[in-house]
Amino acid sequence: AVVSTQSTGIILATFFPTYEVPVGKIDLHGELMKGAVDLFDLVGLFVIISQQIGRGDLKILVAGVGWAMAELISMRLLPLWVGARGIEFSWKYIQLSFEANISLAHHIVMAMLIWMWTRNNIEKSVLPLIISLLLLCSSKQTLLELLGTLFHFTSFGILSINVMVTFLVGLVATHLYINLCIQDNSWGNPKYH
Repeated sequence: AVVSTQSTGIILATFFPTYEVPVGKIDLHGELMKGAVDLFDLVGLFVIISQQIGRGDLKILVAGVGWAMAELISMRLLPLWVGARGIEFSWKYIQLSFEANISLAHHIVMAMLIWMWTRNNIEKSVLPLIISLLLLCSSKQTLLELLGTLFHFTSFGILSINVMVTFLVGLVATHLYINLCIQDNSWGNPKYH
């Protein structure tokens, strides 16, 4: 997980340079490229889930929490540790903490959707919804940045939209997961996971 997160950062820094864009304007090409690189997260989670041995719910939990922890260590820990220990209070560190918690839920939901996508006994009518939710999860950060730029949201406005989107996607994914387990009559039966 850490390797994928670090390689994503290296790919972004090497192949997709940032351009100076005037305030209120959008670097659409750069944002779309960053969104495309976020697909590596889906591939990394898929590899982790498909290589693990065990029950499905444990695969989801291990992959989701592990991926969120890797992102926390590589992206948020140092700024939070250095900045929050300072004498001056700043709301950006509170926001960074909230983002880390949202990221945990986001990665667990992505792991749940990937696990359902890998199942071979899932109904074919549900598969387009799962793929759409996976693409939404993968491009969520890019879409939030575009919304924030287009509608001039504050950082806490974007954070609240992030919470709502993560909650709604998580609600739909959990509903699909529970229905899949009930349909298989596998609730608590490790044979079906």
